Amino acid sequence: MVGPTRPQIVLFGSSVVQMCYNVGGWGAILADLYARKADVVLRGYSGWNTRMALQILDKVFPKDEATPPSLVILYFGGNDATNPHPSGLGTHVPLPEFLENMKKMILHIKNLSDKTRIICLTSPPINEKQIHAIFGDALSDQARTNEGCRIYSEALAELCQELDVVPINLWTAIQQKDDWADTCFIDGIHLSAEGSKVVVGEVLKVLKKVDWEPSLYWLSMESEFPEDSPYYVVGPDGKNTFNVSTHICTWQREWLNI
Repeated sequence: MVGPTRPQIVLFGSSVVQMCYNVGGWGAILADLYARKADVVLRGYSGWNTRMALQILDKVFPKDEATPPSLVILYFGGNDATNPHPSGLGTHVPLPEFLENMKKMILHIKNLSDKTRIICLTSPPINEKQIHAIFGDALSDQARTNEGCRIYSEALAELCQELDVVPINLWTAIQQKDDWADTCFIDGIHLSAEGSKVVVGEVLKVLKKVDWEPSLYWLSMESEFPEDSPYYVVGPDGKNTFNVSTHICTWQREWLNI
């Protein structure tokens, strides 16, 4: 453990989360935006469904933790929504069980603290042609379909409304881009840099809009150690130093007008 203690934003989910620290990934972008403001913590487990997540929920989010997370961004569903394998093995979880599993996770996280907030990401769409081009028939007996992702996404969004949790319907949001199928995925399933930008934009829109105290919107949070110092770089007047604690880097500017 290192100090000072900052607000903690936990990303918990399957491969869409595990891979989000790739170059241009949505987790990496959030970590950059929240530098000196919050710690973005990755808990991603590629290939997992909600059954597997429930088995380790207490280990990832222990109830007796002294400093619970300020925000949990929760993503499961893409693996659950695959077609069932004839053997009975595999990642498929029937829709009613998926919803019950998600409900258990959401309630567990909400009970960590009165100040712990949750955003649920639904399954993004998929590019079925791209999946087949890359994987061939290897996944045909447990295929993902865009329609299956839609069904699970809409059902999860409805559950979130019932539980007073903010949903982000990625299945809908990503398809707002005209060229989404060609630009938003690296393999038809996992998000490219362009797909990740959609996720970041939707997350920031939520954090800017919601009435949470304290605010978790990056531009509303104070930077750590914001005090002026004579040891900063000297400004153009040659007499005063330039405090860079709140400096917005050029590559961050596209997120200013969400």
